[in-house]
Amino acid sequence: MGKGRIEIKKIENPTNRQVTYSKRRVGIMKKAKELTVLCDAEVSVVMFSSTGKFAEYCSPSTNMKRMTDRYQQVSGIDVWNDQYKEMQNTLRDLEEINRNLRREIRQRMGEDLDGLSVKELRGLEQSLDSSLVNVRERKYHVITTQTDTYKKKLKSIHEAHKNLLRELVNSFDMKDEQQNFGFVSEDGLSIPNEGGHMFAFGLQPNLLGLGYDSHDIGHD
Repeated sequence: MGKGRIEIKKIENPTNRQVTYSKRRVGIMKKAKELTVLCDAEVSVVMFSSTGKFAEYCSPSTNMKRMTDRYQQVSGIDVWNDQYKEMQNTLRDLEEINRNLRREIRQRMGEDLDGLSVKELRGLEQSLDSSLVNVRERKYHVITTQTDTYKKKLKSIHEAHKNLLRELVNSFDMKDEQQNFGFVSEDGLSIPNEGGHMFAFGLQPNLLGLGYDSHDIGHD
């Protein structure tokens, strides 16, 4: 039993329509490649599905721009004309936006004010006042942040200074303690302090070795 003919009309079911498109797209691309090889033809195929998916094929010996240029020459249709017009319109819109921005900048600097009405001048004044408020708020924020940072640094320096003073005072206390007391040398002789007011006393171990008692040894 042979295949039945399919009626050529839009497939209403979206899923079936997408499946049919995918299968036939593969077939068209295959036929285009065969024509390129068998007939040495320049073939270009461009397809867009109903969902916007793009597919193309172009013969290896050529490119899409060359094919488009040749199509324009043969058909007399300028395929770039609409795109060129759209680009020109976009360029004009951007130039107008640029002119307006430059004019606004000059007006904010107090220039190019002759053509403004009272309403426009009042709006510009309000805009400048609002900008000035924002600038002041930012300035106060920066000052506050810097002040807090300086306070933290000053506190750290103050703590370091206190620690250095504490170490210095401790070193002086140790020196004073050494100056107020004498020392006894290894041979038992007393060594006075620098002021000469304090004395230290020590035993003489060599005398004890000769038979003297400790109460027989006199003091200096």
